[in-house]
Amino acid sequence: MDYIMPNRMDRGFYQYQKEFENKAIEVLRSGWYVLGKEVRAFEEKFADYVGANYCVGLASGLDALWIAFRVLGIGAGDEVIVQGNTYIASVMGITINGATPVFVEPDEYYNIDVTQIEQKITKRTKAILVVHLYGQASNMEPIVRIAHKYGLKLVEDCAQSHGACFNSKTTGTFGDIGCFSFYPSKNLGAFGDGGAIVTNSAKIADDVRVFRNYGSEKRYYNKVVGTNSRLDEMQAGLLRVKLTHIKELEEEKRGICLRYLEKLQNKEIILPQIRNGSTHIWHQFVIRTKKRDALINYLKQKKIGTIIHYPIPPHLSEAYQYLEIPEGSLPVTEDYAKSVLSIPLFNGMTREEQEYVITAINEWKN
Repeated sequence: MDYIMPNRMDRGFYQYQKEFENKAIEVLRSGWYVLGKEVRAFEEKFADYVGANYCVGLASGLDALWIAFRVLGIGAGDEVIVQGNTYIASVMGITINGATPVFVEPDEYYNIDVTQIEQKITKRTKAILVVHLYGQASNMEPIVRIAHKYGLKLVEDCAQSHGACFNSKTTGTFGDIGCFSFYPSKNLGAFGDGGAIVTNSAKIADDVRVFRNYGSEKRYYNKVVGTNSRLDEMQAGLLRVKLTHIKELEEEKRGICLRYLEKLQNKEIILPQIRNGSTHIWHQFVIRTKKRDALINYLKQKKIGTIIHYPIPPHLSEAYQYLEIPEGSLPVTEDYAKSVLSIPLFNGMTREEQEYVITAINEWKN
């Protein structure tokens, strides 16, 4: 067996190679490479897919996050509640604007524990940032109720949850703004960086369009001090191609993960759970074990790659030492950081590769 990488983005390309290549040539020959018809068409199609009124393409998922809080007017002196076990980009979206993240522990599904949100609300709290981690929709109904009760903005980090639903409603459409990443490893991944904001507010959509283009609504007439964050024509065109196949790509990964759930049987590992009412689009298949280093080394010997998502929680990172949150403050978050492990999962993964991973994990003894 050849080495099995934790992710293989080239396999997804080869599945629809001719379509991607034709679209790339079409864009190159068009002579228009920034904010043209491909971006407009993708924004329309992606808004339809998500079930939002508007979509605005941006340069990255991180840009989507920090621009979201910027246009919502959240900044210095404000607090934003967010789960502790997220990727650091979620937190950067808050702090780039000068606001302060207030961390809440995750639940057993790796998403924010809704029972702990209200106790973290203060007079400075202005928003809740929900992260649909690893591809599973968070428990949105009580979060929406809390946001309405306290008059808080609600932003969703959907970087890993394209198309996931809670009670049949798509992530990104519960709050004021949904933020998406199209980084190549995502279920709807581009061939470079890309991101988007979705919203049902015409004003928010207009504000983001202006802000992403140097604060300019009309060329050389600048309404605000904006930024340069534009989804380019090439990525938009290639994303349109992939979007036409998104359901089959989702089903393929779902099939792999259901096989994992059914066949992985080792008392040393904890398998992921699926919440009632939530759909999981399986951006990652994340197991937990208290003997993670031993498992990583064993799988490496078996030519199986793994990734830790994520080994250092944001509050313990060097970047956020100024928050002065000591180790032990978020015990669940910190336990997950020491025990989670993502095993191979990607479109184009063969049945032979899947069975090899399953057998290897089941045979692991430490």
